[in-house]
Amino acid sequence: MTLAVAPTDPALLRDRFDAALAAFLRGRRPGRSDDGTGDVHAVLRRFVLAGGKRLRPLFCYWGWRGFGGPDGQPIVVAAAALELFHAFALIHDDILDRSELRRGRPSVHRIFADLHARSGWRGDPEAYGRDAALLCGDLCVAWSGEMFHGCGLEPARVRPGLAVFARMRAEVIAGEYLDVVSALGDGSVATALAVIRMKTARYTVTRPLQVGAALAGAAPADVDALTAFGDPLGDAFQLRDDLLGVFGDPAVTGKSNLDDLREGKPTVLMALARESADPVRAARLRALVGRPALDEAGAAEVRGIVEAVGARAAVEGMIRARADAALAALDRLPLAGPARAALADLAARAIDRSR
Repeated sequence: MTLAVAPTDPALLRDRFDAALAAFLRGRRPGRSDDGTGDVHAVLRRFVLAGGKRLRPLFCYWGWRGFGGPDGQPIVVAAAALELFHAFALIHDDILDRSELRRGRPSVHRIFADLHARSGWRGDPEAYGRDAALLCGDLCVAWSGEMFHGCGLEPARVRPGLAVFARMRAEVIAGEYLDVVSALGDGSVATALAVIRMKTARYTVTRPLQVGAALAGAAPADVDALTAFGDPLGDAFQLRDDLLGVFGDPAVTGKSNLDDLREGKPTVLMALARESADPVRAARLRALVGRPALDEAGAAEVRGIVEAVGARAAVEGMIRARADAALAALDRLPLAGPARAALADLAARAIDRSR
Protein backbone atom coordinates (compact mmCIF):
# COMPACT_ATOMS: atom_id res chain seq x y z
CA MET A 1 0.00 0.00 0.00
CA THR A 2 1.27 3.50 -0.85
CA LEU A 3 0.08 6.36 1.30
CA ALA A 4 -0.99 9.63 -0.28
CA VAL A 5 0.86 11.46 2.48
CA ALA A 6 3.69 9.54 4.09
CA PRO A 7 3.69 9.70 7.90
CA THR A 8 6.52 11.61 9.49
CA ASP A 9 5.72 10.62 13.08
CA PRO A 10 8.36 8.04 14.09
CA ALA A 11 5.76 6.13 16.11
CA LEU A 12 3.62 5.56 13.01
CA LEU A 13 6.62 4.36 11.04
CA ARG A 14 7.71 2.11 13.90
CA ASP A 15 4.28 0.46 13.83
CA ARG A 16 4.73 -0.26 10.13
CA PHE A 17 8.22 -1.69 10.67
CA ASP A 18 6.91 -3.88 13.48
CA ALA A 19 4.05 -5.15 11.32
CA ALA A 20 6.52 -6.06 8.57
CA LEU A 21 8.78 -7.85 11.05
CA ALA A 22 5.84 -9.73 12.60
CA ALA A 23 4.67 -10.88 9.17
CA PHE A 24 8.15 -12.04 8.20
CA LEU A 25 8.65 -13.93 11.46
CA ARG A 26 5.25 -15.60 11.19
CA GLY A 27 6.38 -17.07 7.90
CA ARG A 28 9.41 -18.68 9.55
CA ARG A 29 7.68 -20.52 12.37
CA PRO A 30 7.96 -24.32 12.43
CA GLY A 31 5.00 -26.15 10.95
CA ARG A 32 2.51 -28.27 12.82
CA SER A 33 5.15 -30.83 13.72
CA ASP A 34 7.78 -28.80 15.57
CA ASP A 35 11.21 -29.61 14.19
CA GLY A 36 12.79 -28.87 17.57
CA THR A 37 13.41 -25.19 16.95
CA GLY A 38 10.13 -23.89 18.33
CA ASP A 39 11.85 -22.38 21.37
CA VAL A 40 14.28 -20.51 19.12
CA HIS A 41 11.50 -18.99 17.04
CA ALA A 42 9.44 -18.05 20.09
CA VAL A 43 12.36 -16.38 21.86
CA LEU A 44 13.45 -14.47 18.79
CA ARG A 45 9.93 -13.31 17.98
CA ARG A 46 9.55 -11.88 21.49
CA PHE A 47 13.03 -10.35 21.40
CA VAL A 48 12.69 -8.68 18.00
CA LEU A 49 9.18 -7.35 18.62
CA ALA A 50 9.66 -6.33 22.27
CA GLY A 51 10.28 -2.66 21.65
CA GLY A 52 13.35 -0.72 20.65
CA LYS A 53 13.75 2.68 19.08
CA ARG A 54 13.89 1.35 15.48
CA LEU A 55 16.44 4.04 14.70
CA ARG A 56 18.15 2.08 11.94
CA PRO A 57 14.96 1.44 9.95
CA LEU A 58 13.97 5.08 10.47
CA PHE A 59 17.26 6.40 9.12
CA CYS A 60 17.05 3.96 6.20
CA TYR A 61 13.50 5.05 5.38
CA TRP A 62 14.39 8.74 5.40
CA GLY A 63 17.51 8.12 3.34
CA TRP A 64 15.20 6.62 0.72
CA ARG A 65 12.65 9.42 0.95
CA GLY A 66 15.35 12.09 0.93
CA PHE A 67 16.46 11.01 -2.53
CA GLY A 68 13.05 10.74 -4.12
CA GLY A 69 11.97 7.25 -3.14
CA PRO A 70 8.17 6.94 -2.75
CA ASP A 71 6.53 5.77 0.43
CA GLY A 72 5.35 2.17 0.21
CA GLN A 73 5.66 -1.32 1.60
CA PRO A 74 8.93 -2.28 -0.18
CA ILE A 75 11.00 0.38 1.62
CA VAL A 76 9.27 -0.43 4.93
CA VAL A 77 10.26 -4.10 4.54
CA ALA A 78 13.82 -3.29 3.43
CA ALA A 79 14.31 -0.89 6.33
CA ALA A 80 12.81 -3.34 8.84
CA ALA A 81 15.32 -5.97 7.71
CA LEU A 82 18.05 -3.83 9.33
CA GLU A 83 16.34 -4.45 12.67
CA LEU A 84 16.95 -8.19 12.33
CA PHE A 85 20.64 -7.48 11.85
CA HIS A 86 20.46 -5.20 14.88
CA ALA A 87 18.96 -8.12 16.85
CA PHE A 88 22.03 -10.19 15.93
CA ALA A 89 24.33 -7.43 17.15
CA LEU A 90 22.48 -7.04 20.45
CA ILE A 91 22.38 -10.78 21.14
CA HIS A 92 26.08 -11.24 20.51
CA ASP A 93 26.98 -8.02 22.35
CA ASP A 94 25.10 -9.19 25.44
CA ILE A 95 27.03 -12.47 25.36
CA LEU A 96 30.37 -10.67 25.08
CA ASP A 97 29.42 -8.17 27.80
CA ARG A 98 27.76 -10.81 30.01
CA SER A 99 24.71 -8.57 30.23
CA GLU A 100 21.73 -10.11 31.99
CA LEU A 101 19.13 -7.59 30.80
CA ARG A 102 18.10 -6.07 27.50
CA ARG A 103 15.19 -3.64 27.18
CA GLY A 104 14.20 -4.42 30.75
CA ARG A 105 13.91 -8.17 30.12
CA PRO A 106 16.33 -11.09 30.38
CA SER A 107 18.84 -11.16 27.55
CA VAL A 108 18.61 -14.05 25.08
CA HIS A 109 21.48 -16.05 26.57
CA ARG A 110 19.89 -15.61 30.01
CA ILE A 111 16.54 -16.90 28.72
CA PHE A 112 18.10 -20.08 27.38
CA ALA A 113 20.26 -20.61 30.46
CA ASP A 114 17.16 -20.35 32.63
CA LEU A 115 15.28 -22.75 30.33
CA HIS A 116 18.09 -25.29 30.73
CA ALA A 117 18.04 -24.94 34.52
CA ARG A 118 14.24 -25.26 34.75
CA SER A 119 14.23 -28.30 32.49
CA GLY A 120 16.84 -30.16 34.54
CA TRP A 121 18.92 -30.95 31.49
CA ARG A 122 22.45 -32.31 31.74
CA GLY A 123 25.43 -30.00 31.39
CA ASP A 124 26.12 -26.37 32.19
CA PRO A 125 23.11 -24.04 31.86
CA GLU A 126 25.35 -21.01 31.26
CA ALA A 127 27.22 -22.70 28.41
CA TYR A 128 23.92 -23.82 26.88
CA GLY A 129 22.57 -20.28 27.14
CA ARG A 130 25.59 -18.81 25.36
CA ASP A 131 25.60 -21.47 22.63
CA ALA A 132 21.87 -21.17 21.93
CA ALA A 133 22.04 -17.37 21.87
CA LEU A 134 24.99 -17.40 19.46
CA LEU A 135 22.95 -19.52 17.07
CA CYS A 136 19.96 -17.22 17.49
CA GLY A 137 22.14 -14.28 16.52
CA ASP A 138 23.42 -16.15 13.48
CA LEU A 139 19.84 -16.90 12.44
CA CYS A 140 18.97 -13.20 12.69
CA VAL A 141 21.79 -12.38 10.27
CA ALA A 142 20.47 -14.93 7.78
CA TRP A 143 16.92 -13.66 8.16
CA SER A 144 17.97 -10.03 7.71
CA GLY A 145 19.49 -10.84 4.33
CA GLU A 146 16.46 -12.87 3.29
CA MET A 147 14.04 -10.11 4.28
CA PHE A 148 16.11 -7.44 2.55
CA HIS A 149 16.35 -9.41 -0.69
CA GLY A 150 12.63 -10.10 -0.64
CA CYS A 151 11.50 -6.54 0.09
CA GLY A 152 9.67 -6.21 -3.21
CA LEU A 153 12.00 -3.79 -4.99
CA GLU A 154 13.39 -4.86 -8.34
CA PRO A 155 16.87 -6.46 -8.18
CA ALA A 156 18.53 -3.52 -9.92
CA ARG A 157 17.39 -1.26 -7.06
CA VAL A 158 18.30 -3.76 -4.34
CA ARG A 159 21.90 -4.30 -5.47
CA PRO A 160 23.33 -0.85 -4.57
CA GLY A 161 21.63 -0.93 -1.17
CA LEU A 162 22.87 -4.46 -0.56
CA ALA A 163 26.45 -3.35 -1.20
CA VAL A 164 26.17 -0.78 1.61
CA PHE A 165 24.40 -3.32 3.83
CA ALA A 166 27.25 -5.81 3.30
CA ARG A 167 29.81 -3.16 4.21
CA MET A 168 27.86 -2.35 7.37
CA ARG A 169 27.78 -6.01 8.42
CA ALA A 170 31.55 -6.35 8.04
CA GLU A 171 32.18 -3.11 9.95
CA VAL A 172 30.03 -4.14 12.90
CA ILE A 173 31.84 -7.46 13.31
CA ALA A 174 35.21 -5.71 12.98
CA GLY A 175 34.06 -3.17 15.56
CA GLU A 176 33.06 -5.91 17.98
CA TYR A 177 36.52 -7.42 17.61
CA LEU A 178 38.17 -4.05 18.21
CA ASP A 179 36.00 -3.65 21.30
CA VAL A 180 37.30 -6.95 22.66
CA VAL A 181 40.90 -6.05 21.81
CA SER A 182 40.61 -2.54 23.24
CA ALA A 183 39.97 -3.97 26.69
CA LEU A 184 43.54 -5.27 26.54
CA GLY A 185 45.04 -2.11 25.10
CA ASP A 186 46.05 1.35 26.21
CA GLY A 187 42.59 2.52 27.34
CA SER A 188 43.07 5.83 25.57
CA VAL A 189 40.34 8.22 24.43
CA ALA A 190 41.54 7.87 20.83
CA THR A 191 41.18 4.09 20.93
CA ALA A 192 37.74 4.30 22.51
CA LEU A 193 36.57 6.77 19.85
CA ALA A 194 37.84 4.50 17.07
CA VAL A 195 35.86 1.58 18.51
CA ILE A 196 32.57 3.46 18.76
CA ARG A 197 32.91 4.80 15.22
CA MET A 198 33.33 1.30 13.81
CA LYS A 199 31.13 -0.68 16.17
CA THR A 200 28.14 1.59 16.65
CA ALA A 201 28.23 5.02 15.03
CA ARG A 202 28.26 4.00 11.40
CA TYR A 203 25.83 1.15 11.77
CA THR A 204 23.37 3.23 13.78
CA VAL A 205 23.11 6.23 11.46
CA THR A 206 25.48 6.47 8.50
CA ARG A 207 25.09 3.07 6.87
CA PRO A 208 21.29 2.75 7.32
CA LEU A 209 20.90 6.24 5.85
CA GLN A 210 23.18 5.29 2.96
CA VAL A 211 21.33 2.01 2.41
CA GLY A 212 18.09 3.92 1.91
CA ALA A 213 19.71 6.50 -0.35
CA ALA A 214 21.39 3.80 -2.45
CA LEU A 215 18.09 1.94 -2.81
CA ALA A 216 16.52 5.18 -4.05
CA GLY A 217 19.18 5.53 -6.75
CA ALA A 218 21.17 8.38 -5.20
CA ALA A 219 24.45 9.21 -6.93
CA PRO A 220 27.54 7.72 -5.25
CA ALA A 221 28.79 11.21 -4.34
CA ASP A 222 25.50 11.97 -2.58
CA VAL A 223 25.62 8.65 -0.74
CA ASP A 224 29.15 9.46 0.43
CA ALA A 225 28.09 12.96 1.50
CA LEU A 226 25.73 11.47 4.08
CA THR A 227 28.80 10.50 6.12
CA ALA A 228 29.25 14.13 7.22
CA PHE A 229 25.88 13.94 8.96
CA GLY A 230 25.81 10.30 10.00
CA ASP A 231 29.26 9.82 11.52
CA PRO A 232 29.19 12.65 14.11
CA LEU A 233 25.57 11.88 14.98
CA GLY A 234 26.39 8.19 15.42
CA ASP A 235 29.32 9.13 17.65
CA ALA A 236 27.05 11.35 19.74
CA PHE A 237 24.52 8.51 20.02
CA GLN A 238 27.13 6.10 21.39
CA LEU A 239 28.65 8.70 23.72
CA ARG A 240 25.16 9.21 25.18
CA ASP A 241 24.82 5.43 25.46
CA ASP A 242 28.07 5.26 27.42
CA LEU A 243 26.83 7.94 29.82
CA LEU A 244 23.56 6.07 30.30
CA GLY A 245 25.49 2.87 30.92
CA VAL A 246 26.95 4.46 34.06
CA PHE A 247 24.50 7.20 35.08
CA GLY A 248 21.24 5.99 33.52
CA ASP A 249 18.15 4.82 35.38
CA PRO A 250 17.66 1.08 34.67
CA ALA A 251 13.89 1.57 34.86
CA VAL A 252 14.18 3.89 31.86
CA THR A 253 17.06 2.34 29.89
CA GLY A 254 16.09 -1.30 30.44
CA LYS A 255 19.70 -2.18 31.26
CA SER A 256 21.70 -2.34 34.45
CA ASN A 257 23.91 0.68 35.19
CA LEU A 258 26.43 -1.68 36.76
CA ASP A 259 27.23 -3.86 33.73
CA ASP A 260 29.67 -1.48 32.00
CA LEU A 261 31.50 -0.82 35.26
CA ARG A 262 31.68 -4.48 36.24
CA GLU A 263 32.92 -5.40 32.78
CA GLY A 264 35.44 -2.56 32.78
CA LYS A 265 34.14 -1.50 29.37
CA PRO A 266 36.77 0.77 27.75
CA THR A 267 34.48 3.71 26.99
CA VAL A 268 35.43 7.28 26.18
CA LEU A 269 33.91 8.28 29.52
CA MET A 270 36.17 6.01 31.52
CA ALA A 271 39.23 6.84 29.41
CA LEU A 272 38.70 10.53 30.13
CA ALA A 273 38.18 9.81 33.83
CA ARG A 274 41.46 7.90 34.05
CA GLU A 275 43.38 10.55 32.13
CA SER A 276 41.99 13.35 34.34
CA ALA A 277 42.21 11.65 37.73
CA ASP A 278 44.93 12.36 40.29
CA PRO A 279 46.95 9.34 41.47
CA VAL A 280 44.64 8.58 44.41
CA ARG A 281 41.47 8.67 42.34
CA ALA A 282 43.13 6.79 39.48
CA ALA A 283 44.05 4.03 41.94
CA ARG A 284 40.43 3.82 43.13
CA LEU A 285 39.21 3.55 39.54
CA ARG A 286 41.68 0.71 38.91
CA ALA A 287 40.49 -1.05 42.05
CA LEU A 288 36.77 -0.72 41.34
CA VAL A 289 36.16 -0.68 37.58
CA GLY A 290 36.26 -4.15 36.07
CA ARG A 291 35.43 -5.90 39.33
CA PRO A 292 32.67 -8.46 38.60
CA ALA A 293 31.29 -8.18 42.12
CA LEU A 294 31.11 -4.37 42.12
CA ASP A 295 28.16 -3.31 44.28
CA GLU A 296 26.05 -0.17 44.35
CA ALA A 297 28.30 1.52 46.89
CA GLY A 298 31.36 0.93 44.74
CA ALA A 299 29.52 2.11 41.63
CA ALA A 300 28.46 5.28 43.44
CA GLU A 301 32.10 5.94 44.30
CA VAL A 302 33.11 5.50 40.65
CA ARG A 303 30.35 7.86 39.52
CA GLY A 304 31.50 10.42 42.04
CA ILE A 305 35.06 10.28 40.74
CA VAL A 306 33.93 10.49 37.10
CA GLU A 307 31.92 13.61 37.90
CA ALA A 308 34.58 15.17 40.13
CA VAL A 309 37.33 14.94 37.50
CA GLY A 310 35.09 16.47 34.84
CA ALA A 311 34.77 13.39 32.62
CA ARG A 312 30.98 13.42 32.54
CA ALA A 313 30.88 17.10 31.60
CA ALA A 314 33.55 16.54 28.95
CA VAL A 315 31.50 13.78 27.30
CA GLU A 316 28.42 16.01 27.36
CA GLY A 317 30.50 18.63 25.55
CA MET A 318 31.63 16.06 22.97
CA ILE A 319 28.00 15.09 22.37
CA ARG A 320 26.98 18.71 21.82
CA ALA A 321 29.88 19.38 19.45
CA ARG A 322 29.12 16.30 17.35
CA ALA A 323 25.42 17.04 17.28
CA ASP A 324 26.13 20.58 16.07
CA ALA A 325 28.45 19.23 13.35
CA ALA A 326 25.80 16.72 12.22
CA LEU A 327 23.06 19.33 11.99
CA ALA A 328 25.33 21.73 10.09
CA ALA A 329 26.07 18.96 7.60
CA LEU A 330 22.35 18.14 7.33
CA ASP A 331 21.68 21.69 6.13
CA ARG A 332 24.08 21.14 3.22
CA LEU A 333 22.63 17.82 2.01
CA PRO A 334 20.50 17.79 -1.18
CA LEU A 335 17.45 16.16 0.42
CA ALA A 336 13.92 16.07 -0.99
CA GLY A 337 10.54 16.48 0.67
CA PRO A 338 10.15 16.23 4.45
CA ALA A 339 13.34 14.22 4.92
CA ARG A 340 15.47 17.07 6.27
CA ALA A 341 13.02 17.91 9.08
CA ALA A 342 12.48 14.22 9.85
CA LEU A 343 16.24 13.61 10.12
CA ALA A 344 16.70 16.67 12.35
CA ASP A 345 14.00 15.28 14.64
CA LEU A 346 15.62 11.83 14.62
CA ALA A 347 18.94 13.45 15.51
CA ALA A 348 17.41 15.07 18.57
CA ARG A 349 15.78 11.80 19.61
CA ALA A 350 19.02 9.86 19.17
CA ILE A 351 20.98 12.28 21.34
CA ASP A 352 18.73 13.09 24.29
CA ARG A 353 17.00 9.64 24.56
CA SER A 354 14.03 11.11 26.44
CA ARG A 355 11.70 11.45 23.42
